[in-house]
Amino acid sequence: MRTALTIAGSDSSGGAGIQADIKTMTVNGVFAMSAVTALTAQNTTGVTGILEVSPEFLRQQIDSVFTDIRPDAVKIGMVSSAELITAIAEKLAEYHTGNLVVDPVMVATSGAKLISDDAIDTLKEKLLPMADVLTPNIPEAEVLAEMEVKTEEDMVRAAEKISGKYHCAVLLKGGHQLNDANDLLCREGCSRWFYGKRIDNPNTHGTGCTLSSAIAANLAKGFDMDAAVERAKAYISGALGAMLDLGRGSGPMNHGFDITGEYVKSADDVQKLSAAEMSAGEKGV
Repeated sequence: MRTALTIAGSDSSGGAGIQADIKTMTVNGVFAMSAVTALTAQNTTGVTGILEVSPEFLRQQIDSVFTDIRPDAVKIGMVSSAELITAIAEKLAEYHTGNLVVDPVMVATSGAKLISDDAIDTLKEKLLPMADVLTPNIPEAEVLAEMEVKTEEDMVRAAEKISGKYHCAVLLKGGHQLNDANDLLCREGCSRWFYGKRIDNPNTHGTGCTLSSAIAANLAKGFDMDAAVERAKAYISGALGAMLDLGRGSGPMNHGFDITGEYVKSADDVQKLSAAEMSAGEKGV
């Protein structure tokens, strides 16, 4: 079985962060492992607190994973301080990590800021150049490309600029009222649009975490970059299309929409099945 590691923050409400990553990787067929960068107190309405782990403890977590079950892919999400980013970069360089997906998380869906200003500079200097693919949204791309992104042409220019600067693939995610369901993959001077179906679902908490984790899972399974992105987009469309509605704010997706089998059945499902079987038996079917 292929394996993947997520290095990110914990979301107490389960819709984003480590929790979303593990659900996504599991449903996408890889064994998921984690190194937690921070605990967050958050729900669908916002983030009320962030408690970082120490850089040394983060190093210990990464060591524990790589020295026992080496991941076939690594996804990096929320890292809120320069010291933690430095620790991650040092360890990934030490272990010669491949299939590295970096989601440069800066702002939560709710609008809460998740990274300090000095950490952004360290992220650009130490971690982004190590990535195989970056998955910024529009506001994050504006920071990384140092330009406004208002049109499709702006998306192309920004993606090309970021890709050229960090020598990696860039999946610039639509949304924020621009190309809502369409994402742009840029690598080695070539760009490709991945068109998605607009799903009228306001519950989008954790979409960025989910997409980057699905890409990492597919890279871990041996798919090339284009196929990994295409499969990840199909997965996230299914998770959004399941129309889960939880919480009072921007709720989570149904990461397990495609899970079937004995162990996902509810008590009501089992009772209905038993009743149906009894009825069929009485009728001699």
